[in-house]
Amino acid sequence: MWAVRAGVLYTGVPGEVLRNVYVVYGGDGLIRGVFRRRPRGVEEVLEAGVVTPAFIDPHSHIGLVRHGEHPEEGEVNERFESVLPMADALYSIHLDDPSFRESVEHGVLYSCVLPGSANIIGGRGVVVRNYGADVEDAYMGHAGIKVALGFNPRTKRSWSGNRPHTNMGVVAILKKWLEKARDTLRLVEKGKKELEEVDPEVRSLFPALRGEETLRVHVHKDDEIVGLLMLRREFNLKVTVEHAGDAHRRETFEKLGREGVPVVYGPIDSFAYKTELRHESWRNLKLLLEARPLFGLMSDHPVVLQRNLFLQLRFFLRLGMSRSEAISIITLNNAKILGIDDKLGSIEKGKLASLVLWSGDPFNLESRPTRIIAEGKVIWEEESGHRG
Repeated sequence: MWAVRAGVLYTGVPGEVLRNVYVVYGGDGLIRGVFRRRPRGVEEVLEAGVVTPAFIDPHSHIGLVRHGEHPEEGEVNERFESVLPMADALYSIHLDDPSFRESVEHGVLYSCVLPGSANIIGGRGVVVRNYGADVEDAYMGHAGIKVALGFNPRTKRSWSGNRPHTNMGVVAILKKWLEKARDTLRLVEKGKKELEEVDPEVRSLFPALRGEETLRVHVHKDDEIVGLLMLRREFNLKVTVEHAGDAHRRETFEKLGREGVPVVYGPIDSFAYKTELRHESWRNLKLLLEARPLFGLMSDHPVVLQRNLFLQLRFFLRLGMSRSEAISIITLNNAKILGIDDKLGSIEKGKLASLVLWSGDPFNLESRPTRIIAEGKVIWEEESGHRG
Protein backbone atom coordinates (compact mmCIF):
# COMPACT_ATOMS: atom_id res chain seq x y z
CA MET A 1 0.00 0.00 0.00
CA TRP A 2 0.98 3.62 -0.54
CA ALA A 3 -0.21 6.86 1.02
CA VAL A 4 -0.35 10.60 0.48
CA ARG A 5 -0.15 12.72 3.60
CA ALA A 6 -2.23 15.84 3.07
CA GLY A 7 -1.91 18.94 5.17
CA VAL A 8 -5.32 19.90 3.74
CA LEU A 9 -7.57 17.45 1.93
CA TYR A 10 -10.49 18.64 -0.20
CA THR A 11 -12.35 15.36 -0.62
CA GLY A 12 -14.65 16.60 -3.38
CA VAL A 13 -17.67 16.39 -1.08
CA PRO A 14 -19.09 19.89 -0.54
CA GLY A 15 -18.16 21.24 2.89
CA GLU A 16 -15.74 18.41 3.66
CA VAL A 17 -12.19 19.58 4.34
CA LEU A 18 -9.86 17.34 6.36
CA ARG A 19 -6.48 18.26 7.83
CA ASN A 20 -3.34 16.24 8.46
CA VAL A 21 -4.66 12.97 7.08
CA TYR A 22 -3.35 10.03 5.07
CA VAL A 23 -5.01 8.93 1.84
CA VAL A 24 -4.10 5.26 1.49
CA TYR A 25 -4.39 3.29 -1.75
CA GLY A 26 -3.37 -0.13 -2.99
CA GLY A 27 -1.68 -1.61 -6.00
CA ASP A 28 -5.07 -2.03 -7.67
CA GLY A 29 -5.39 1.77 -7.79
CA LEU A 30 -8.28 1.89 -5.32
CA ILE A 31 -8.47 4.03 -2.20
CA ARG A 32 -8.36 2.03 1.03
CA GLY A 33 -9.49 4.93 3.15
CA VAL A 34 -8.59 8.27 4.73
CA PHE A 35 -6.89 7.98 8.13
CA ARG A 36 -5.70 10.29 10.89
CA ARG A 37 -2.60 8.15 11.49
CA ARG A 38 -0.30 6.29 9.16
CA PRO A 39 -1.67 2.75 8.83
CA ARG A 40 0.56 -0.28 9.05
CA GLY A 41 1.75 -1.79 5.81
CA VAL A 42 2.21 1.50 3.98
CA GLU A 43 5.40 1.28 1.92
CA GLU A 44 5.81 4.92 0.94
CA VAL A 45 4.28 8.25 1.93
CA LEU A 46 4.18 11.26 -0.39
CA GLU A 47 3.90 14.65 1.28
CA ALA A 48 1.60 17.38 -0.02
CA GLY A 49 0.42 20.71 1.30
CA VAL A 50 -3.01 20.31 -0.29
CA VAL A 51 -4.66 17.38 -2.07
CA THR A 52 -7.73 17.44 -4.30
CA PRO A 53 -9.46 14.82 -6.42
CA ALA A 54 -8.51 14.75 -10.09
CA PHE A 55 -10.58 17.17 -12.15
CA ILE A 56 -13.16 15.98 -14.66
CA ASP A 57 -14.18 17.96 -17.74
CA PRO A 58 -17.77 16.96 -18.64
CA HIS A 59 -17.91 18.68 -22.04
CA SER A 60 -14.93 19.15 -24.33
CA HIS A 61 -13.67 18.60 -27.86
CA ILE A 62 -10.11 17.82 -26.85
CA GLY A 63 -8.40 15.48 -29.29
CA LEU A 64 -10.96 16.37 -31.98
CA VAL A 65 -9.78 19.97 -32.45
CA ARG A 66 -6.05 19.62 -31.96
CA HIS A 67 -3.26 21.92 -30.81
CA GLY A 68 -1.07 23.10 -33.69
CA GLU A 69 -3.30 21.77 -36.48
CA HIS A 70 -5.15 23.80 -39.11
CA PRO A 71 -8.91 24.04 -38.43
CA GLU A 72 -9.57 22.06 -41.60
CA GLU A 73 -7.89 19.09 -39.90
CA GLY A 74 -10.38 19.22 -37.03
CA GLU A 75 -12.86 16.39 -36.59
CA VAL A 76 -15.41 17.92 -34.26
CA ASN A 77 -18.27 18.03 -36.80
CA GLU A 78 -19.15 15.69 -39.66
CA ARG A 79 -20.50 17.50 -42.73
CA PHE A 80 -22.31 14.89 -44.78
CA GLU A 81 -25.61 14.89 -42.82
CA SER A 82 -27.28 16.82 -40.00
CA VAL A 83 -28.51 13.73 -38.14
CA LEU A 84 -25.76 11.23 -37.28
CA PRO A 85 -26.79 9.07 -34.32
CA MET A 86 -24.16 6.43 -35.15
CA ALA A 87 -21.17 8.79 -35.24
CA ASP A 88 -18.85 8.14 -32.31
CA ALA A 89 -16.35 10.70 -31.00
CA LEU A 90 -14.03 7.89 -29.86
CA TYR A 91 -12.90 7.24 -33.43
CA SER A 92 -11.77 10.83 -34.04
CA ILE A 93 -9.78 11.35 -30.82
CA HIS A 94 -6.02 11.68 -31.32
CA LEU A 95 -4.22 11.29 -28.01
CA ASP A 96 -1.03 12.79 -29.42
CA ASP A 97 -2.74 16.19 -29.14
CA PRO A 98 -0.34 18.13 -26.82
CA SER A 99 -3.37 19.56 -25.01
CA PHE A 100 -3.83 16.23 -23.23
CA ARG A 101 -0.42 16.54 -21.59
CA GLU A 102 -1.11 20.13 -20.52
CA SER A 103 -4.44 19.08 -19.04
CA VAL A 104 -2.79 16.31 -17.03
CA GLU A 105 -0.17 18.72 -15.68
CA HIS A 106 -3.00 20.98 -14.47
CA GLY A 107 -4.92 18.19 -12.77
CA VAL A 108 -7.57 17.45 -15.41
CA LEU A 109 -7.28 13.68 -15.83
CA TYR A 110 -10.65 12.82 -17.36
CA SER A 111 -12.61 14.24 -20.28
CA CYS A 112 -16.01 13.73 -21.75
CA VAL A 113 -15.32 14.29 -25.45
CA LEU A 114 -18.39 15.20 -27.49
CA PRO A 115 -19.04 15.82 -31.18
CA GLY A 116 -19.66 19.45 -32.00
CA SER A 117 -22.96 21.32 -32.27
CA ALA A 118 -23.18 21.93 -36.02
CA ASN A 119 -25.42 18.87 -36.40
CA ILE A 120 -28.85 18.30 -34.87
CA ILE A 121 -27.76 14.85 -33.72
CA GLY A 122 -23.98 14.85 -33.75
CA GLY A 123 -23.19 11.39 -32.39
CA ARG A 124 -22.08 9.73 -29.18
CA GLY A 125 -19.83 11.21 -26.53
CA VAL A 126 -17.15 9.27 -24.70
CA VAL A 127 -15.33 9.54 -21.36
CA VAL A 128 -11.57 9.08 -21.67
CA ARG A 129 -8.47 9.13 -19.51
CA ASN A 130 -6.38 12.09 -20.64
CA TYR A 131 -3.23 10.09 -19.94
CA GLY A 132 -4.18 7.03 -22.00
CA ALA A 133 -1.60 5.49 -24.33
CA ASP A 134 -4.18 5.14 -27.10
CA VAL A 135 -7.96 5.40 -27.45
CA GLU A 136 -8.52 1.82 -26.31
CA ASP A 137 -6.41 2.36 -23.21
CA ALA A 138 -8.05 5.75 -22.57
CA TYR A 139 -11.65 4.57 -23.03
CA MET A 140 -13.80 4.50 -19.89
CA GLY A 141 -17.30 4.47 -21.34
CA HIS A 142 -19.78 6.26 -23.54
CA ALA A 143 -21.62 9.30 -22.25
CA GLY A 144 -24.80 9.94 -24.17
CA ILE A 145 -25.78 11.29 -27.57
CA LYS A 146 -24.97 14.87 -28.57
CA VAL A 147 -27.95 16.94 -29.73
CA ALA A 148 -27.92 20.63 -30.66
CA LEU A 149 -30.65 23.25 -30.66
CA GLY A 150 -30.44 26.92 -31.55
CA PHE A 151 -28.01 28.89 -33.67
CA ASN A 152 -25.24 26.41 -34.47
CA PRO A 153 -27.06 23.70 -36.45
CA ARG A 154 -28.90 26.26 -38.55
CA THR A 155 -25.78 28.08 -39.73
CA LYS A 156 -24.38 25.17 -41.78
CA ARG A 157 -26.80 25.32 -44.71
CA SER A 158 -23.95 24.98 -47.22
CA TRP A 159 -23.10 21.56 -45.79
CA SER A 160 -24.57 18.34 -47.18
CA GLY A 161 -27.79 16.79 -45.94
CA ASN A 162 -31.09 18.12 -44.69
CA ARG A 163 -30.26 21.45 -43.00
CA PRO A 164 -32.65 23.78 -41.11
CA HIS A 165 -32.98 27.57 -41.42
CA THR A 166 -34.78 28.18 -38.10
CA ASN A 167 -34.92 26.69 -34.64
CA MET A 168 -38.41 25.36 -35.36
CA GLY A 169 -36.77 23.60 -38.30
CA VAL A 170 -34.15 22.14 -35.97
CA VAL A 171 -36.85 20.85 -33.64
CA ALA A 172 -38.95 19.54 -36.54
CA ILE A 173 -36.08 17.40 -37.83
CA LEU A 174 -35.25 16.19 -34.33
CA LYS A 175 -38.89 15.29 -33.62
CA LYS A 176 -39.16 13.45 -36.95
CA TRP A 177 -36.32 11.17 -35.91
CA LEU A 178 -37.58 10.74 -32.35
CA GLU A 179 -41.10 9.90 -33.53
CA LYS A 180 -39.80 7.49 -36.15
CA ALA A 181 -37.65 5.74 -33.56
CA ARG A 182 -40.46 5.69 -30.97
CA ASP A 183 -43.01 4.26 -33.42
CA THR A 184 -40.53 1.63 -34.62
CA LEU A 185 -39.62 0.67 -31.05
CA ARG A 186 -43.29 0.13 -30.25
CA LEU A 187 -43.63 -2.19 -33.25
CA VAL A 188 -40.58 -4.15 -32.11
CA GLU A 189 -41.90 -4.42 -28.56
CA LYS A 190 -45.27 -5.68 -29.85
CA GLY A 191 -43.54 -8.28 -31.98
CA LYS A 192 -44.78 -6.71 -35.21
CA LYS A 193 -41.24 -5.95 -36.41
CA GLU A 194 -37.98 -7.81 -35.99
CA LEU A 195 -35.10 -5.84 -34.51
CA GLU A 196 -32.86 -6.92 -37.38
CA GLU A 197 -35.23 -5.25 -39.84
CA VAL A 198 -34.79 -1.81 -38.25
CA ASP A 199 -32.42 0.70 -39.82
CA PRO A 200 -29.29 0.86 -37.61
CA GLU A 201 -29.53 4.66 -37.24
CA VAL A 202 -33.10 4.39 -35.98
CA ARG A 203 -32.19 1.47 -33.76
CA SER A 204 -29.35 3.46 -32.19
CA LEU A 205 -31.93 5.89 -30.73
CA PHE A 206 -33.84 3.15 -28.89
CA PRO A 207 -31.77 3.45 -25.67
CA ALA A 208 -32.56 7.19 -25.49
CA LEU A 209 -36.28 6.53 -25.89
CA ARG A 210 -36.12 3.90 -23.15
CA GLY A 211 -34.41 6.41 -20.85
CA GLU A 212 -31.25 4.32 -20.83
CA GLU A 213 -29.05 6.86 -22.63
CA THR A 214 -28.84 10.60 -22.08
CA LEU A 215 -29.31 13.22 -24.77
CA ARG A 216 -26.58 15.82 -24.16
CA VAL A 217 -28.27 18.92 -25.58
CA HIS A 218 -26.34 22.02 -26.69
CA VAL A 219 -28.69 24.87 -25.83
CA HIS A 220 -28.05 28.43 -24.67
CA LYS A 221 -31.21 30.54 -24.49
CA ASP A 222 -34.00 30.55 -21.90
CA ASP A 223 -36.86 29.82 -24.29
CA GLU A 224 -34.93 27.12 -26.10
CA ILE A 225 -34.14 25.47 -22.75
CA VAL A 226 -37.84 25.53 -21.87
CA GLY A 227 -38.62 24.13 -25.31
CA LEU A 228 -36.21 21.29 -24.58
CA LEU A 229 -38.08 20.54 -21.35
CA MET A 230 -41.30 20.29 -23.35
CA LEU A 231 -39.65 17.81 -25.73
CA ARG A 232 -38.29 15.88 -22.79
CA ARG A 233 -41.79 15.43 -21.37
CA GLU A 234 -43.30 14.57 -24.75
CA PHE A 235 -40.82 11.75 -25.40
CA ASN A 236 -39.97 10.90 -21.76
CA LEU A 237 -36.30 11.58 -22.39
CA LYS A 238 -33.30 11.74 -20.10
CA VAL A 239 -31.45 14.96 -20.99
CA THR A 240 -28.76 17.33 -19.81
CA VAL A 241 -28.56 21.02 -20.64
CA GLU A 242 -25.11 21.74 -22.06
CA HIS A 243 -23.97 25.41 -21.89
CA ALA A 244 -26.98 27.61 -20.84
CA GLY A 245 -24.66 30.56 -21.44
CA ASP A 246 -27.40 33.01 -22.39
CA ALA A 247 -29.85 31.90 -19.69
CA HIS A 248 -30.52 34.99 -17.60
CA ARG A 249 -33.80 34.14 -15.84
CA ARG A 250 -33.72 32.42 -12.47
CA GLU A 251 -37.01 30.75 -13.34
CA THR A 252 -35.27 28.77 -16.08
CA PHE A 253 -32.80 27.26 -13.64
CA GLU A 254 -35.62 26.64 -11.15
CA LYS A 255 -37.54 24.67 -13.78
CA LEU A 256 -34.46 22.58 -14.49
CA GLY A 257 -34.09 21.88 -10.78
CA ARG A 258 -37.74 20.88 -10.36
CA GLU A 259 -37.54 18.49 -13.31
CA GLY A 260 -34.21 17.02 -12.23
CA VAL A 261 -32.36 18.05 -15.39
CA PRO A 262 -28.63 18.59 -14.78
CA VAL A 263 -26.75 21.55 -16.25
CA VAL A 264 -23.24 21.31 -17.66
CA TYR A 265 -22.57 25.03 -17.48
CA GLY A 266 -20.16 27.19 -19.40
CA PRO A 267 -17.63 27.91 -20.52
CA ILE A 268 -17.41 31.11 -18.51
CA ASP A 269 -14.24 32.71 -19.88
CA SER A 270 -15.14 32.61 -23.57
CA PHE A 271 -15.95 35.46 -25.94
CA ALA A 272 -19.66 35.92 -26.77
CA TYR A 273 -19.17 35.53 -30.52
CA LYS A 274 -22.80 34.99 -31.60
CA THR A 275 -26.25 36.49 -31.10
CA GLU A 276 -27.52 33.70 -28.88
CA LEU A 277 -24.87 34.69 -26.32
CA ARG A 278 -25.72 38.37 -26.07
CA HIS A 279 -26.91 37.95 -22.44
CA GLU A 280 -23.91 35.80 -21.52
CA SER A 281 -22.19 36.97 -18.34
CA TRP A 282 -20.44 35.41 -15.38
CA ARG A 283 -23.04 37.29 -13.30
CA ASN A 284 -25.68 34.82 -14.50
CA LEU A 285 -24.02 32.37 -12.12
CA LYS A 286 -25.84 34.14 -9.29
CA LEU A 287 -29.14 32.91 -10.73
CA LEU A 288 -27.76 29.39 -11.13
CA LEU A 289 -26.61 29.38 -7.51
CA GLU A 290 -29.93 30.71 -6.25
CA ALA A 291 -31.89 27.98 -8.06
CA ARG A 292 -29.32 25.19 -7.44
CA PRO A 293 -30.12 22.49 -9.97
CA LEU A 294 -27.43 19.83 -10.14
CA PHE A 295 -24.71 21.50 -12.20
CA GLY A 296 -21.13 21.04 -13.25
CA LEU A 297 -18.66 23.17 -15.16
CA MET A 298 -17.15 22.57 -18.60
CA SER A 299 -14.18 23.90 -20.53
CA ASP A 300 -15.66 23.33 -24.01
CA HIS A 301 -12.01 22.94 -25.04
CA PRO A 302 -10.66 24.55 -27.18
CA VAL A 303 -13.14 27.39 -26.53
CA VAL A 304 -11.54 27.60 -23.09
CA LEU A 305 -8.37 25.55 -22.81
CA GLN A 306 -9.02 22.54 -20.64
CA ARG A 307 -5.95 23.27 -18.53
CA ASN A 308 -7.85 26.38 -17.32
CA LEU A 309 -10.93 24.50 -16.13
CA PHE A 310 -10.04 25.13 -12.48
CA LEU A 311 -9.49 28.87 -13.03
CA GLN A 312 -13.16 29.39 -13.87
CA LEU A 313 -14.02 28.55 -10.24
CA ARG A 314 -12.90 32.04 -9.18
CA PHE A 315 -16.31 33.42 -10.17
CA PHE A 316 -18.08 31.02 -7.80
CA LEU A 317 -15.84 32.15 -4.93
CA ARG A 318 -16.64 35.75 -5.79
CA LEU A 319 -20.34 34.92 -5.39
CA GLY A 320 -19.76 33.49 -1.91
CA MET A 321 -19.26 29.78 -2.53
CA SER A 322 -16.83 28.00 -0.24
CA ARG A 323 -13.63 26.51 -1.65
CA SER A 324 -14.72 22.94 -0.99
CA GLU A 325 -18.04 23.54 -2.75
CA ALA A 326 -16.27 25.11 -5.72
CA ILE A 327 -13.90 22.14 -6.09
CA SER A 328 -16.89 19.77 -5.98
CA ILE A 329 -18.25 21.42 -9.14
CA ILE A 330 -15.40 20.05 -11.27
CA THR A 331 -15.02 16.79 -9.35
CA LEU A 332 -18.04 15.14 -7.71
CA ASN A 333 -20.75 17.10 -9.54
CA ASN A 334 -19.23 16.40 -12.95
CA ALA A 335 -18.80 12.73 -12.02
CA LYS A 336 -22.47 12.51 -11.01
CA ILE A 337 -23.65 14.06 -14.26
CA LEU A 338 -21.51 11.65 -16.29
CA GLY A 339 -22.60 8.68 -14.20
CA ILE A 340 -19.08 7.81 -13.04
CA ASP A 341 -19.36 8.93 -9.41
CA ASP A 342 -19.03 5.31 -8.28
CA LYS A 343 -15.41 5.49 -9.49
CA LEU A 344 -14.37 9.15 -9.46
CA GLY A 345 -15.17 12.62 -8.19
CA SER A 346 -14.34 12.28 -4.51
CA ILE A 347 -11.63 10.84 -2.29
CA GLU A 348 -13.43 7.97 -0.60
CA LYS A 349 -12.84 4.30 0.14
CA GLY A 350 -13.35 2.12 -2.93
CA LYS A 351 -12.92 4.88 -5.50
CA LEU A 352 -9.99 5.28 -7.88
CA ALA A 353 -6.94 6.94 -6.38
CA SER A 354 -6.72 9.81 -8.86
CA LEU A 355 -5.28 12.73 -6.94
CA VAL A 356 -3.68 16.13 -7.47
CA LEU A 357 -0.95 17.08 -5.01
CA TRP A 358 -0.52 20.84 -4.70
CA SER A 359 2.31 23.00 -3.41
CA GLY A 360 -0.23 25.08 -1.48
CA ASP A 361 -3.76 26.40 -1.61
CA PRO A 362 -4.88 25.80 -5.23
CA PHE A 363 -6.83 29.06 -5.16
CA ASN A 364 -3.56 30.95 -4.64
CA LEU A 365 -1.98 31.93 -7.97
CA GLU A 366 1.44 30.92 -6.66
CA SER A 367 0.29 27.33 -6.05
CA ARG A 368 0.67 24.57 -8.61
CA PRO A 369 0.39 20.80 -8.89
CA THR A 370 3.60 19.05 -7.85
CA ARG A 371 2.51 15.46 -8.48
CA ILE A 372 -0.33 13.85 -10.34
CA ILE A 373 -1.52 10.39 -9.32
CA ALA A 374 -3.80 8.54 -11.74
CA GLU A 375 -5.51 5.41 -10.47
CA GLY A 376 -2.72 4.72 -8.01
CA LYS A 377 0.28 5.58 -10.20
CA VAL A 378 2.35 8.75 -10.21
CA ILE A 379 2.13 9.87 -13.85
CA TRP A 380 3.60 13.36 -13.56
CA GLU A 381 6.03 15.11 -11.22
CA GLU A 382 6.93 18.78 -11.31
CA GLU A 383 10.66 18.18 -10.89
CA SER A 384 11.05 15.85 -13.85
CA GLY A 385 8.03 16.58 -15.98
CA HIS A 386 7.76 12.80 -16.20
CA ARG A 387 4.59 11.34 -17.63
CA GLY A 388 4.17 7.65 -16.86
